Amino acid sequence: MMTSHRLALISSLLTGSSFAFHLSTSIHRQPSLTNNNHNHHHHHQQRAQSVTLHQYPISITENAPRDTITLTDWAINYGIGLGDTFQLTAAQQDDAIHDDVYTITSQPIAPSTPILSIPSNVILTGSMARQELGSQTFGAEDSLLLSDHQPFYLFLKVLTEYELGDQSPWYYWLNSLPRYYSNGASMTDFCFGCLPPYAAGLALAEKQRYKQYVEALSSISFLSEESKQSEEVTKWAFNVVFTRYMELPGGDVALVPMADYLNHGAEPNVDISYDEEGNCYVYSMTEVGAGEPLVFSYGDSTNPSNLLARYGFLDESSEATFCKYVIENPTFEMFNLGYPNSMYFYNDGGISNEVWDVLLYELLKVSPEEQQHFYQAHMSGDEGTKASYHDQYFAQTYKSITSHVDYILNELDELGIGLETQIAQGQDKKRHPRLPLIMRHNEFVKGTFDNVRQNLDNMMPDILSLCVCLCNKNTIQGTSLEEQQQAFYQAHMSGDEATKQYYHEHYFPQTLAVLQTHVDYLVNELDDLSESSWRKTFRKDQHRHPRLPLILRHNNFVREIFELVQQNLDGMAS
Repeated sequence: MMTSHRLALISSLLTGSSFAFHLSTSIHRQPSLTNNNHNHHHHHQQRAQSVTLHQYPISITENAPRDTITLTDWAINYGIGLGDTFQLTAAQQDDAIHDDVYTITSQPIAPSTPILSIPSNVILTGSMARQELGSQTFGAEDSLLLSDHQPFYLFLKVLTEYELGDQSPWYYWLNSLPRYYSNGASMTDFCFGCLPPYAAGLALAEKQRYKQYVEALSSISFLSEESKQSEEVTKWAFNVVFTRYMELPGGDVALVPMADYLNHGAEPNVDISYDEEGNCYVYSMTEVGAGEPLVFSYGDSTNPSNLLARYGFLDESSEATFCKYVIENPTFEMFNLGYPNSMYFYNDGGISNEVWDVLLYELLKVSPEEQQHFYQAHMSGDEGTKASYHDQYFAQTYKSITSHVDYILNELDELGIGLETQIAQGQDKKRHPRLPLIMRHNEFVKGTFDNVRQNLDNMMPDILSLCVCLCNKNTIQGTSLEEQQQAFYQAHMSGDEATKQYYHEHYFPQTLAVLQTHVDYLVNELDDLSESSWRKTFRKDQHRHPRLPLILRHNNFVREIFELVQQNLDGMAS
């Protein structure tokens, strides 16, 4: 654990000669943070009703400029140590209007190089905000019906400092923060309709959380009514908190000025730690080249949809993504099997073992004894028993995964066609600036699912062979698999229907699963060649391709037959 003595030492190393206390003449010395933290909410209570929004110096309209120029001087003024190679830079976002400002190293650095040191009195934490704002917040806390209220207190703290304007010690930091966000709380109904179901659900959950926070403000008396009723103000404060707070070792949450400019990376190159007094330190973990971003992990990199909903960006650096398989009311056993955190689809088309395990366990619910036996084998590490169940029910599990992948791909295809239509009708990024990001998210997910679908197609020979090559549990006692195959063929040739019926009944689940997989595959192929898809490609070419209507009629005719067969097989399965 680090002490305040070490903080002073590291700060002196970080500031050094190049960061000797030279301040912009535009910045005046702010009031003491320590004295201000516990007392200025009384000042807010006195002025809350008399203040009006237009008096606040921070403009938070989405197109308002961010003042990052004076941020570094503010940080030094309040004792934040900045490493010699620390540098803020900017890059355009998807909408080509708003910049993403983030941290890079201006020179190559080695592992364990100090990057930042932030004293605890500059850091805003949920627990300190709760202590400062006092008992007036308890009614709002109760109305939220949430188990974790710490982010809500940061939300109140940001609103409180916003109303102080340039009298807030954090004014220059707040004035440097983004005004424009692309996370779920900032999305419109149009945006939600452009996302596949899983991602849309995550984004809507963020929107609902924001609405809960706003409703809870009704019992807060120390904020002005104008602030509380302004969607622009409350949404900005909410987004500041939920796109920038960090989780502390003891379970608290914190806004850490300057460290919050570190971007997300699937492979972090910096480490963030805290000493017993709450001071924050940032060190490099690896060698970092000049001009490279300094990054740490915001969360699970295998779930780009969650990062989009929470933070409003797309992480394309991960090698895998959550498979988007959602189970309502998952059991404790499913969590132990890996749901949902280990259920990955890999970018190369691979499928994690946990996907197979969870789906097989769910399929085995029709046979509770086998389901429990499979689960016990998993918990005890009995891979042999697990493998025998996977072999026995491979065709059924395969069909379940394939149906899920086809469903998601179909959703993404329909969304893609719908988005193209919207753009053609003028619903472009000027009216919906988050549209390019959403389309990029959908294309990223679709690319992974396409590769998984190709991998599943390559497994088809394995499924067909499993029709006859079954595990020992289902083998008819006293005969080998080859003998059973020959006996079935001889019964067919001799007209022995009773023996054939016996084999069909014995292997009915496996045969049904193979038939379902085959029919589903062909229906999916015909969907890809459907009239809507062809119209997308040939909407201007029917005169050039006069045989196209006949081909489309043929495909629709075949598809109708296979759909009826599909319904029949589904009825047998149920």
